Amino acid sequence: MPYIERAVADIKLKDLRYLVAVADTHHFGRAAERCFVSQPTLSAQLKKLEESLGVQLIERQPKHVVLTEAGAEIVARARRMLEASDELVAVARARREPLAGTLRVALLPTIGPYLLPRVIPAVRKALPRLTLLLYEYQTAPMLEKLQAAQLDLGILALPVDLDGLEARELYEEAFLAALPAQHRLAKQATVRLEELKDEPLLLLTEGHCLRDQALAVCNRAGIEERQDFRATSLETLRQMVAAGAGVTLLPELATQGAYGAVRGLVVRPFSRPVPTRHIGAVWRKTSARRAAIDAVCEILAR
Repeated sequence: MPYIERAVADIKLKDLRYLVAVADTHHFGRAAERCFVSQPTLSAQLKKLEESLGVQLIERQPKHVVLTEAGAEIVARARRMLEASDELVAVARARREPLAGTLRVALLPTIGPYLLPRVIPAVRKALPRLTLLLYEYQTAPMLEKLQAAQLDLGILALPVDLDGLEARELYEEAFLAALPAQHRLAKQATVRLEELKDEPLLLLTEGHCLRDQALAVCNRAGIEERQDFRATSLETLRQMVAAGAGVTLLPELATQGAYGAVRGLVVRPFSRPVPTRHIGAVWRKTSARRAAIDAVCEILAR
């Protein structure tokens, strides 16, 4: 058998998983933990892989490891091979039990804490054999992980650049004005967006799509952001508004139940036209978990 054919025949998927783990962690020990093997086992298998391919893949340095140029090229292709392998297994599993097994679902930090308590009981009741693995990511990393087959389903604000993904809208969510309790507008039943024009606007940090949505809404009314403060979470925003530092826009679900009962803060609906955001589901077009995705999406939409 020619050398190159023998090398291909010797490649095992588990060795490619080891290589990808090293590429992600830059550390043999952490890669071994991720792959549930001992460090000597992982190191020995990667050495065999290099010998089989006849090329060095990894530069072994005292405190960390880096990929060679060849290693980086092979890792990129290994990811696609592993994705295809996982899809193959998922297809078989989905054919046997389409509404069972594990579904990896990610939600935005501005959606997950407020939506999940409302829908998880319904998912468990309707789909008792389906286990949801839940994650929180901002939009960009969520889309990357969906395309890399590291997630099955993403719940986020639409629209987004799909690039090989599919999407459906689940629901439309109104924004509400969050005001200090002693604010001049707090006694009104509703607030016109224009009435916030001269108020210091508090928003989330860069990377949160809610920030971009709120800015788009407020810019139309000439409302300017306060430049000396940016929050990392809605809870920080809520507390800063309660402290009188400014005003903000909150999605409706984040103002209900216990989340609406912050001392020193009131929320008021906007007058028409009410600013809103569109929440949707995104998944890979080639996903083998389409039946489970559709079932979960139906529950979320209801």
